[in-house]
Parts: sequence; structure tokens; C-alpha cells
Amino acid sequence: MAQALDELIDAGVKGRRILVRSDLNVPLDGQQVTDDGRIRASLPVLEKLTGAGARVIVTAHLGRPKGEHNPKYSLKPAADRLRELADFPVQLAEDVVGDDARAKAEALSDGEVLVVENVRFDPRETSKDDAEREAFADELVALTGQDGAYVDDAFGAVHRKHASVYDVARKLPAYLGDLVKTELEVLKRITEDPQRPFVVVMGGAKVSDKLAVIENLIGKADALLIGGGMSYTFAAAQGHAVGRSILEKDQIDTVKRYLAEAKEKGTEIVLPVDVTWAADFAADAEHEIRPVEDLEGGKIGPEGEGLDIGTETVKLFSDRIKDARTIFWNGPMGVFEMPAFAKGTEAIARAIADSDAFSVIGGGDSASAVRSLGFSDDEFGHISTGGGASLEFIEGKTLPGLEALGA
Repeated sequence: MAQALDELIDAGVKGRRILVRSDLNVPLDGQQVTDDGRIRASLPVLEKLTGAGARVIVTAHLGRPKGEHNPKYSLKPAADRLRELADFPVQLAEDVVGDDARAKAEALSDGEVLVVENVRFDPRETSKDDAEREAFADELVALTGQDGAYVDDAFGAVHRKHASVYDVARKLPAYLGDLVKTELEVLKRITEDPQRPFVVVMGGAKVSDKLAVIENLIGKADALLIGGGMSYTFAAAQGHAVGRSILEKDQIDTVKRYLAEAKEKGTEIVLPVDVTWAADFAADAEHEIRPVEDLEGGKIGPEGEGLDIGTETVKLFSDRIKDARTIFWNGPMGVFEMPAFAKGTEAIARAIADSDAFSVIGGGDSASAVRSLGFSDDEFGHISTGGGASLEFIEGKTLPGLEALGA
């Protein structure tokens, strides 16, 4: 049985060094954090621990530095933003488990936080060799000294069998951070006993990234609304031309099978009826809205590509969303980074925000999209920090980090 953070607080943490796995894997523009949602989400657990007198050591990753110390992937911008937001002292170690990390961990005072550098700077963090990972985990554990404990507050990493997620949890008394606990409760709520109608909105570039999710939701969701780049493989499976749009030809037969299974199992798959058809993949590209049956028509012609859903599709999807009691959304409806092709994503976000349903925004690009388009987190029931981990949970997979916590 997994232990919750409050049990650790109740047992007493004053003067103890507590190792916390946080999710600081935030998008950067150079050294500037462009979406601090995950940093803000990490604050409550750190505030609880520091408020109770703990000496907190934070481990986290950023990007994929491939086991090398790469300044491009330094946690410094994330640690700087954490320091700006926090009401407790925050410092950053120059290394992960080296001299600087050990010295700063040893010198921590009650209520202070030390962020060690990107754990993925050490190749042992992601090693497939159990002994290598365990050796690294031992060095992380050593930072806590006597009477240490571990708190996993990074749901976005629980699907990885990594040293700071899996092995450390097996070496120290381990607890569920509030973020992980809430994420688990929310995902179980929408997968095990959702209020109906249960509507799932799926977008993003590739259908192959979400095949297992779609398969697991067929028969569970009342409706699957498919937009974004992945919708063009569905369009092709129905015999429509898709021009230069994203197309995974090797998945067409699988998509056809899903369409047939959904009919048999009572899940409605709702696909775009029109798209924003562009001459080029460019912010200033000439574009028009075309019905999917007529993508070879119009002034742009068959050489174009779809970069957003169209206005009729927005109406179609919004009607399903309006009637829903539970909504899960993962993936934008178009290239939302370009204003001309952000209208579909913005409209769907607005429909979800205005609905009376319990809504879950599935992290990653979806969370970045709603924030960049001016929506606030409290307009939705829950904004996940889980990303790929949330999708794997919905697929029904066993997640190593949760397994190690006994969750």
C-alpha cells in the first residue's frame, strides 16, 4: 500500500533531508522558461515539506542530454523560476551527485531546498543495466544522510524505470507526492468510473503515438473526437485525399480496424468534416477551409496540407463536448504555434472550459496550448502534468515508478 505525503509529515520531517523527485521538465526559449506550469505544480509539496522544517533535495530532469553535462539542458532556468515563485530559499548544485551537490546537501538548513543538476547528465540514470542504475541511486540516497526519505511528485516520469524514479523508491522509505496522488485519483476517475457521456478529444501529430490509447478507450468512451495531424490517417482510411498532410500509411489498416471495432463496441469516432487547407507549412501560408471530401478542389489544389480543423468541425466537436459529463483532451487540433492555425485548438479549449463536464487536459502540448492561448488552469477540472505517463496509464500499462511506490 502506497504511503501518502501527509503520513511522512505526521511522522516528522524537521531536520531530516528529504529527497523529492519533481517534474521541472519545462519548455525553454534559450534560458527563458516559456511555460512554468510544472514548476508551479511542484510548489505545494515543497511548501509542505519546508514548512514542516525538512531539508529538501530536489531531483529532476530536463530534455534528453544523453548522459552528458550539456548546458543547454541545465536546470538553472527552472531553478531560477522556482526561486522567484517560492517563499523558501532555493539553490542549485553545479553537479548531480558530485562534490558540489554533496557539500550543499550537507550544509542545508531546515526549510531550505537544494535542486541538484539534471539527473540525466549522469548516464546511469537511464541505464538498462540494473546494477548501474542502482549504483547511481545509492549516491542519490547518500545525499540524504541518516533518516532520509523519498517523495515522488513527478507523475510525468513514473513510466520510466530510471534510477531517480524507480531504484531510489526501493532504497528509501517512499511516499506519494500530492501531485502524483491527485493524478492517480483523476486518471482512475476517468478510466474506471467516468460520468457519462464520456468524451475523449485526441489530437497531435502522429496517430501511432496514441494507437494503444485509442484501442483501450474503444468501448469505454462514448465518443472519440479525432483532430490534429493524426486525423489525416483516419481521413485516408476513409478514402479521402490528404495532399501533403501528415500521413502514416502503415497505420491505415489499423485505423480501419479501429473504426469497425468502435461501431461494434458503441464508441462513436467523430472525425473532421472540414479542414484549414494551406499551401505551405508556414505561418503566412495562403489557406482556405475545405470539406474533407473536396481537399483536391479549391484555389490551393491537391498539393496543399491540412494545418487545422475547420469551422464546421469545431461546431461538430463542440456539440459533443457540450453534452459531455466527463472530458479527456490530449493533443492540439492544429499547428497552434501559428496564429492562423490556432483557431481550432482555441475553439475546442473554449468549448471544454465552458462545459459543465469534469475536464482533464492531458498535459504536454495540450497544456502548453491552452496556456499560450490565454486560458487559465482553473477553467478546467484538472491539467495533467503527466504527458506520456498519463497516456500509458490510460493504455493500461504498469508504470515502474508507481509499482516501486506500491501504488
